Amino acid sequence: MQPQPSTSIRNLCVYCASSSKVHPDYFEAARQLGTLMAKNGIGLVYGAGNMGLMGTLADTVLAAGGQVTGVIPRFMVEQGWHHTGLTHLHVTDDMHQRKLLMARLADAAIALPGGCGTLEELLEVITWKQLGLYLKPIVLLNVRGYFDPLLDMLRRAVDEHFMGRAHASLWTVASTPREALDYLADAPSWNPAIRKFDAL
Repeated sequence: MQPQPSTSIRNLCVYCASSSKVHPDYFEAARQLGTLMAKNGIGLVYGAGNMGLMGTLADTVLAAGGQVTGVIPRFMVEQGWHHTGLTHLHVTDDMHQRKLLMARLADAAIALPGGCGTLEELLEVITWKQLGLYLKPIVLLNVRGYFDPLLDMLRRAVDEHFMGRAHASLWTVASTPREALDYLADAPSWNPAIRKFDAL
């Protein structure tokens, strides 16, 4: 299976943390990513949160003149967890609709460091790509080596034949926001035939 050239990235889905207590390096990465996105005319699609890396990323894109689309379930809006200054805000009935809409609205996905929610979003979109349901680029922005244990686990899954060797190409790893966006500029998109590798 030969990868095909990807289309240009107009909107980027970013998964990231809502915690405000994380290391400053993570906030700096979010600011760098947001600035680069706005400078390159790439809109942000994210979970519409107003705190932590989520809030910092959105605020940075907006301050730099970029467009930000938030997607959030109604129960979180009722808790006041949503950013109120976004370009567009989509309110969904539940978390499942949120994740599906975020994926549909963007041309690629990047995961910044985060907790269970971020990891769950990342692994779900990787699973969709493994099954040929999502054909867009996926990048792990590995600030401070945060994703190293996850990458070790994924390598073990391949080594022990829970995943095929081809599955290791479903995502790529970047150390800096610039590297992540440079990869997306030339990233291949995948043919649905990738699903055939799911039958090991």
